[in-house]
Amino acid sequence: MTDSPPPIPAETEIDSVSVDSSISQAKSRIFPCEQCGADLEFHIGTQQLKCPYCGHQHQLSIDADDELQERDYAVELKRLSELHSGKQETLSGLKEVQCDACNGTVAFEGALTSTHCPYCNSPIQLDEIHELDTRISPDGVLPFQITRQQAHRLLGNWVKSLWFAPNDFKRQGIKGKFNGVYIPYWTFDSFTSNAYRGQRGVEYRVTVGTGKNRRTVTKVRWYPASGSFQRFFDDVLVPASSGLSSELIRGIEPWPLRQKTLPFTREALAGYLARTYELELDEGFEQAKVRIAEAIRNDVRRRIGGDRQRIHHIDTAHSAITFKYLFLPIWLLSYRYKQKVYQIMMNAATGKVAGKRPYSWWKIAGVVLLTIAIILAGYFLIQG
Repeated sequence: MTDSPPPIPAETEIDSVSVDSSISQAKSRIFPCEQCGADLEFHIGTQQLKCPYCGHQHQLSIDADDELQERDYAVELKRLSELHSGKQETLSGLKEVQCDACNGTVAFEGALTSTHCPYCNSPIQLDEIHELDTRISPDGVLPFQITRQQAHRLLGNWVKSLWFAPNDFKRQGIKGKFNGVYIPYWTFDSFTSNAYRGQRGVEYRVTVGTGKNRRTVTKVRWYPASGSFQRFFDDVLVPASSGLSSELIRGIEPWPLRQKTLPFTREALAGYLARTYELELDEGFEQAKVRIAEAIRNDVRRRIGGDRQRIHHIDTAHSAITFKYLFLPIWLLSYRYKQKVYQIMMNAATGKVAGKRPYSWWKIAGVVLLTIAIILAGYFLIQG
């Protein structure tokens, strides 16, 4: 005998918000179990849909012919420009959706497109958001690979590895619940042609001064350097959602895009939160160009060579620009330590952790004093 879905909580309340009727009638998307009728959720261990009540599993609906393909950046910008000139987006603001499982009304705010019903806990999605023709439809999704249990174990290992953390913090660990979220990303490919001008510095040493002031100093001879080269950039990632720490986002890279990413299917989102993009496509490419420029600058330094480098000018031209719109999985957790809130972010495909943490200033001061003592001891030893 299988368990039935949980009843609607009697004390659950939701604020009533007046919204446009066409938006409030948007259909939600759930995936009913073929055996018991409950809502299927994406199961990390099996990488399939699974019923949390009867255990029935359902394979993700991805056609054998579906492929994750790059899209032409210039063509898409032109299409969006033509559509925006005649249509108005309906993404911003608060929307209401009726849950198919219990008929409860669920509020979707801002860029949130997937959540749980607060009445019956059924996973629901706002279909129209991903399918508005003035919006860019998703190309792929990297499903969750790290379970919540694994995430807590990896978090414990991360806490133990922290230098200068307070002792009581390391003993107690971090208490809290991980929330699984799909974050939207742009990924760009670009073929770059680069020309640079600069100087190569070659160090040499000379002795200056006399007597007690005699010493060796380092000087540099500078020579002109210039050249050109081409470099192809593949899958330059740019987060397309606001409100997340860029430091933590960069801290959980890289992502196994080639090995794990699937052609987009809503079924992979079942049971998890998902946000649609807030950073527009052209704005995303401007951020990608910043990351590309950093890599090119490092390339130029290596090409100039020598002991030191001066870069006077770099001219970069981008061509054959393509993009993809992906959903990537993140475990998020916020915790409190001594009245201060810290955030943890984990790459839910690799388990890499980045987060804010407290420091023990006593430990830091102890290390500083010990370092000073070692330096002074070495000095007196040399003098003696």
